[in-house]
Amino acid sequence: MKMKKGILDILKGKFLVSGDAPKNWLFLFFASFLAAMMISSSHHADKKVHEIAQLNETVRGLRSEFVETRRSLQQLKLESNLKQAIADKGLKPSQNPPQKIIIKSRD
Repeated sequence: MKMKKGILDILKGKFLVSGDAPKNWLFLFFASFLAAMMISSSHHADKKVHEIAQLNETVRGLRSEFVETRRSLQQLKLESNLKQAIADKGLKPSQNPPQKIIIKSRD
């Protein structure tokens, strides 16, 4: 019977208006503050997770763009492509190979 009365007192909120109520109020404020901090921290962590996922998508897109640009550059640097590009401008490759110039020092 005493247990029923204790539960009934809690449900009625008598612990909030009894003689030692300030101690109970302080505990409730503290528990409410902790709950609010936990909720805020959880929302902040979720926001960071979404931000990281978005940045990873951006990185993947930029990486694929980089690979495509590098492949195009390598194609443009091929000797056959260069010969064709300069032939369109009226230039042609030299028939004589280049000669190495050696300079001897006077030491």
